[in-house]
Amino acid sequence: MFLVDPGLYIGTAADLNNSQELATAAVTHILSVDSVDPAHLLPTSSNFCRKWINVLDEVTSDLLSYMDECFLFIQDAVSGGGAAFVHCQAGRSRSATIVTAYLMKRYQLSFSEAYHRLKSVKQDVEVNVGFEEQLHLYEAMQCEVDTSSPQYKQYRLTKVTEKYPELQHVPKELFAVDPVHSISSEVSYRCKKCRRALFRDSSILIHPIGEGAPAFSHKKSSNLTGDIQCTSYFVEPVQWMEQALLGVMDGQLLCPKCSCKLGSFSWCGDQCSCGRWVTPAFQLHRNRVDEIRQLSLHK
Repeated sequence: MFLVDPGLYIGTAADLNNSQELATAAVTHILSVDSVDPAHLLPTSSNFCRKWINVLDEVTSDLLSYMDECFLFIQDAVSGGGAAFVHCQAGRSRSATIVTAYLMKRYQLSFSEAYHRLKSVKQDVEVNVGFEEQLHLYEAMQCEVDTSSPQYKQYRLTKVTEKYPELQHVPKELFAVDPVHSISSEVSYRCKKCRRALFRDSSILIHPIGEGAPAFSHKKSSNLTGDIQCTSYFVEPVQWMEQALLGVMDGQLLCPKCSCKLGSFSWCGDQCSCGRWVTPAFQLHRNRVDEIRQLSLHK
């Protein structure tokens, strides 16, 4: 066990066998970030407050979604005068990811600052590439997992393509509500041909602007210009798209009412007209939809 911060220790699953060390460290909370519940390693008489995050040490695993709740669990131990022990099997990747996230949020540190602080205590920590990317995203979201943010939605979609390569099953919660079936004051977007509502402003996934024409140099097209512009909206999947998306890697997106071609999708990703590669990509061409804003009536 290594003391990382007042009231916070990191270690391995084997450390759970050392009841004397846990008692000396005044550990009251145990956070297990492992694919196996380590309850059998603890004495039957133990009275720890426990939390188990069932996750494998793989680049495709999701720890970002748990970072805020793990922070609260550790904070509960510290604020209560106790201590939290965070572990995985080897104490190098999964537990290190959660502890790094805690330091980032607790002290408003960047990923590199928090990770360096942890490494100065436990030199063998080495989070995998996937977890490192998640920590960078956590930093970009100001250490707050906002499930409604475009960044988080894009992240969740990417995880789906990794977890379900055959795409026979896509979690229902990844689909935005069909605007036809709900009322909202949000800006909405409709099919230019039949006026059917397609998606709302909150479903648009903003991406960094690409480099423009140089990004398409491999195509050797004479029509390329120096202008950098996005001619499509990249959005999260909407309920009306569900049948078109399941079981296939790419295809067309047609209006559910008039069948007019609106755009296309690719779970492997596609290149925006600005040059940026977006993965996965659900794009609706701007010239096929109209933006509809609610008018504010003032007396």
